[in-house]
Parts: sequence; structure tokens; C-alpha cells
Amino acid sequence: MVKENLLEYKRLEVRLTDEPDDDIMALLKSAVIGAEGGMQYTMQRIPEKIMAYGKGISFLALYKKDELTGVIGLCRRVTETSGKKYDSTHVRYLTFRSAYQTVTNGLAGKGHSSHLQESFKHKIFSMLSKPWYLSSETGNDNDRHVMYAYVESKNERSKNLIHQAGYEYIRSFLTLAFSRFSPRKNPDVMRITPDMIPVMKAKLKDYYAGHSFYTDEFTFHNDNYYVLKEGEEIIAGLCAIPTCYSIVNMPGVWGWILMKIMPYMPFFRRLFRPGEFRYLVLSAIYCKDGREDVLPDLFEAVCAGEGYHTALTWLDDHSALYEKLHTNRRMGAINRILNAKPGLVYASFNNVTDEEKETFYDNPVYISGFDFS
Repeated sequence: MVKENLLEYKRLEVRLTDEPDDDIMALLKSAVIGAEGGMQYTMQRIPEKIMAYGKGISFLALYKKDELTGVIGLCRRVTETSGKKYDSTHVRYLTFRSAYQTVTNGLAGKGHSSHLQESFKHKIFSMLSKPWYLSSETGNDNDRHVMYAYVESKNERSKNLIHQAGYEYIRSFLTLAFSRFSPRKNPDVMRITPDMIPVMKAKLKDYYAGHSFYTDEFTFHNDNYYVLKEGEEIIAGLCAIPTCYSIVNMPGVWGWILMKIMPYMPFFRRLFRPGEFRYLVLSAIYCKDGREDVLPDLFEAVCAGEGYHTALTWLDDHSALYEKLHTNRRMGAINRILNAKPGLVYASFNNVTDEEKETFYDNPVYISGFDFS
């Protein structure tokens, strides 16, 4: 484990580590995610997911009086936008104890502040927008790099942090749900074989050519990519990632029904159990143009094969695929009652021309489902 002290100010410290220690892991496991007044949950199987990132993830840890009070994960990868590749960092696991509010209020608040305090604040935010501040091995300020994060539209705390770090809002996305009380297998759906992977990679790259932040980093993770074939032709495909949340709060009338009524109904409790909400994340969805009608068949067969009743995916709310699935009446009961608030995509651009920036604003964003698992 490599640890590096990056900043110190009075009793505050910022450290960078390439592997989460016990304190970091405990904070991530206990953190309640989501804005007050919105859906809140805790994530399960975190060690397994972090292990999958391997050397591609590091952690920025904030300490107050030597006590861990906040963690931010930095996932390095190469993404593609309009045919151009970008060294990128996805910012996730923005997790803080309540004490962090005191720290940030003191650093970001208005009024008199010392030069050292302003310098400390500036350096913290610079770390979230300029990757070369994090390590001498990362690069320098002449490198082209894009850092991006997903933020809930109602999470004012995270939005405030991202704004102060100089990120720009570029796109929004929404959650889609699929569910079946008794999902059935389909003989035309199969797990991908090694010889199919190059073909599928090419299909996906072409399918998402008009998107921003496209990556196939976890598309074939654990060999869990499924395809639907007609004869020898692949007409649809997806990556299925088993995931588990524990729901703490879900607002509104439908939230009350989901939390208080559905878990005790014989059929509906198969779909939703707040104590352990098991579902599949559907990522890297592919469909031959004009054949979107077969996607619910693929979703159902994959749920049956994996032993799940519910699946979720996240799509740019102005993408063609979202429009096709959003209006599809075969997505199941949960999708009909889901009232999800939009997620927001923010980005910080380094040495990217204004013309290139426009493609990030104009193109639908590709959401890597693994980053939500």
C-alpha cells in the first residue's frame, strides 16, 4: 500500500493512497448515499467492486485530527468521445462524515480567511480537477485530460463541492427499471463466448460512436456479457452485474408503498426487499437498429439466468435508446411506478479545445453501469 501526504493545514491532512485501508473501507461500507429528501441507501459488496478496479483506482482521504472524515475515489481510464480518446478520471465514492460539513463550511464560507486557508482550499479543489496535482507520475499540466462525476440532482452538498472544483454541468441521465415476477429463460440468449468478444467490441464501439465517455473497461467483466441471436447474427447484448443495496429511505407515496407494502405482498416481495435490494445492473446495452422490441426479452432471459427479478440501467435521457425503452410497456411493474430524479454529469476539462468541449455537451453520455454497482 502506497500512502502519500499531499497537504497539511493546522489539524487537517489530505492523503493519497492506492489501496483502501480498514478505516477507508469501513467508512465506505457505512456511508448512507443520497440526498436528504431523496432515496438513500448503503452499498453492499464494496470490497469486491474496488478489487475489480485494480490499480485503476486510488483514494483521496481527508483527515481531521488524524481521524478519517472523508474519502473520494479516483478511477483512471481511457474514454472515447466522437472518435477521440481521452485520458480520463471518473470521480466516485464521494463519502464524508458529518464532521466534513464543518471543515468545508470553514474553508468555503464567506468572510475573512487567511492566505494559508485559501491556499489549502484551492489545492483541495485543484486535486479534483487537475490530476497531475495528485502524483508526480500522473502527468503534467500540458496533458489533455477529462475528469467527470455523476451527481444526484437533489444532492446539494456534492453539487457544491463539484462546482467549487470548477466542474461544468454537461448532461443528465435517468434510471430505467426492468422487473418480472417469474422471469423465463430464452434459448436464443446465451453468455458470450471468447470468439464473439472481438465482434461484440466492434458492434458496441460503433453503437456508441456518437456518445461521450464511452469505455469498454468492464463490458466483459467476469464473462457476464449476454447476447440474443437470430440464427448466427447477434441482434442484442448486455453486460449483467449482480448488485445489492440496502435501502434506508425512499420518499413519496410510491416510496412508502415500496418500503412498507410491497415487501409483504407474496409476488411483489420478489421484486423489492429494502433490507437487501438485489438486482442486476445492465450495462453496455447493444441493439441492432430497429430491433429495440427484443430488449425486454433479453432482459428477462438474463434475469432468469442470473436468478434475479429486477434490473436497473442508467441512460442519457436524450439518447435514442432511452426514448425506446422509456416508452416500452414491457419493462415491468417497478418501471411503471418509478419516479427517479435525474442524475447530472459534471466534467472538468484540461487542455481540451472549445470545439472538442462542444462534443461533450452535444453527444449523449455513456454511463458505465459498473460505476453504479
